[in-house]
Amino acid sequence: MFQTDAIIDMARKNKGMITSGMITASNFKRATLKYMAEKGMLVKVQRGLYALPDVFEDEFVNLQTRYGRGIFSLETALFLHNLTDKTPAAYTMSFPASYNLTSPKKTGILCKSLKEPLYSIGVVYVITPAGNKVRAYNAERTLCDMLRPVSRADVQAVSSAFRQYVAGRIKNIPLLSQYAEMLKVEKKLRSYLEVLL
Repeated sequence: MFQTDAIIDMARKNKGMITSGMITASNFKRATLKYMAEKGMLVKVQRGLYALPDVFEDEFVNLQTRYGRGIFSLETALFLHNLTDKTPAAYTMSFPASYNLTSPKKTGILCKSLKEPLYSIGVVYVITPAGNKVRAYNAERTLCDMLRPVSRADVQAVSSAFRQYVAGRIKNIPLLSQYAEMLKVEKKLRSYLEVLL
């Protein structure tokens, strides 16, 4: 099998995306990516990230492929959970406290830095509007994050998200309360739930 065929096969197995890091790990030459982009076999999405030409470009997948430690959070997670109709103006991702945020910030990502165990709690896979899987905080964790003062969330957006969550078929109030306790937003959560339940 030629290198180009193997790279296309790798990309297909990775939702149509391939990174220069994946190429290096497979002992292929990075110059092959440049050659394939020049020949139209791949499209350069951004530095180190390529896609098959027939793959719909999904910005959520692009960002998570480029910043593998990033987890979609706050308004972006609300959007992915269909708890807001408003498309985020900028994507918000949370990273471990030790992560260097220079590159994602340059890309325009709103970055949140979290220490353990908060960084790892409530991570799920969600489906993007293009039908791909990405990691985000679950709905309950996201709603509680929106109540934290550091989120600087719009009050109307929070109220609307809680109304949609409570009206939805799938909700887990005990889990919501558990996260509220962890994130120290029990009082705020109670005030929203008393009105809506």
